Amino acid sequence: MTTQVRDNPAENRYEIRRDGQLLGHAAYQKTAELIVFTHTEIDPALEGQGIGGQLVRAALDHVRTLGLQVLPICPFVQGWMGRHPEYRDLDYRRPASKVSD
Repeated sequence: MTTQVRDNPAENRYEIRRDGQLLGHAAYQKTAELIVFTHTEIDPALEGQGIGGQLVRAALDHVRTLGLQVLPICPFVQGWMGRHPEYRDLDYRRPASKVSD
């Protein structure tokens, strides 16, 4: 069984599929500077299996390649990012650095 995450810009969402079957999606609104994740939905029969985490990780990895930042309005995306500090640099809300020489 092959699981894939793809951006579906026509639907404004990232989709996760297994063997062609839609398992869930992360809806977004995109601007020139950032992507606002508004809602994540996973098939209820698959909840608790890490599908949502796979979806968010792949979506954020793609956002990083685009050079954009993320505004996580969706509670799931927001919580996931909070538990994965390696994605903190993508968070549009992060405070500016106060480090100086």
